Amino acid sequence: MTTSREVPGPPAGTDLVVVGAGIAGASIAYHAARAGASVTLLDAGRAGGGVTADSFAWIGSSGVSTGAGAGLRVAATEEYHRLEAELPGLPVTWSGSLRWSAGAWGAGESAPEPGPGQEIVDAATAARREPNLRQAPGWALWAPGDGAVDPVGTAERLVAGAREHGARVHLGSPVVAVRQDGAGRAVGAETAAGFHPAATVVLAAGTATKALAAPLGVRVPVEASPATLLRFRAPAGLVRGVVSTQDFDLRQVSADRLIAAADSPERALAAVRSTFRGAEGVELISARVGARPMPADGDPIIGSVGEVPGLYVAVMHPAVTLAAVVGRLVARELVDGVVEAALAGCRPGRFGRFGRGGPEA
Repeated sequence: MTTSREVPGPPAGTDLVVVGAGIAGASIAYHAARAGASVTLLDAGRAGGGVTADSFAWIGSSGVSTGAGAGLRVAATEEYHRLEAELPGLPVTWSGSLRWSAGAWGAGESAPEPGPGQEIVDAATAARREPNLRQAPGWALWAPGDGAVDPVGTAERLVAGAREHGARVHLGSPVVAVRQDGAGRAVGAETAAGFHPAATVVLAAGTATKALAAPLGVRVPVEASPATLLRFRAPAGLVRGVVSTQDFDLRQVSADRLIAAADSPERALAAVRSTFRGAEGVELISARVGARPMPADGDPIIGSVGEVPGLYVAVMHPAVTLAAVVGRLVARELVDGVVEAALAGCRPGRFGRFGRGGPEA
């Protein structure tokens, strides 16, 4: 097995095919095109039309302080602020997040140590942050820098930005295979409409990445992890920011709509009604189960695949949170040939004969 010191080799060229126009692939395409690469972006559907559309889309470190993705999460909010400046109209809301658990009402559970970007607040502060709470918890974790995005709108804005920088975008154009030359190098992507050549093929197709890589003899250890997104009809202003409890992650997305990530629609609805004043009439509109990509060890898989030169993989959870930072870092590796230390723990080679990340540093 290769080590965490593995790095991608220098780019063989700056013409890229990016497979997948979810938020991760859209961000890679945008950042690469902005950096001067010749980019072709391919997707079977519309921008952000896959699992991106079913994301709760919370931006923040979420208190995560361990694992290869922890540093990327810490950088997530700053990178989205940068992206806002580059792409006016990006649909981002900075509201902060408030998190607590059942023990926060004095059932014996002490407040945890705050993670990156978090602070412990008392009941009075929690009530000021969310004034419609029926009963404020005795303590909560407040992350003032957290926010959320409209995930589909963000993917669409990234694709538009990629186009503005010269990218060729083919939506509704499913990729059926990655083509290799006689030496085994990836040289482009086949679609039903034709072949798109490239020096590097980037697979950023979420759970579909596994099937696209398999014919090349590459096993991508990622599976579909079900995640339920609920939509509620609710009064305006019921919830101010992102609220996270043992029953739901919840936020208001429009004057009369809430969305929640939760395991049980019935339990979540009951919890919303019991948690907030004025929520008696909240109604469930829909419940959709998305197949989010989940790497085997939970950390992003990002880097070149040594067994197939010219092939680069970018698959991760949570893709919405990490899209801005990962798009920039991947573009620097593929376009500028820069070895990004922030991605060292994300390399494919940590899984053994998945693929190497390139020569040792």
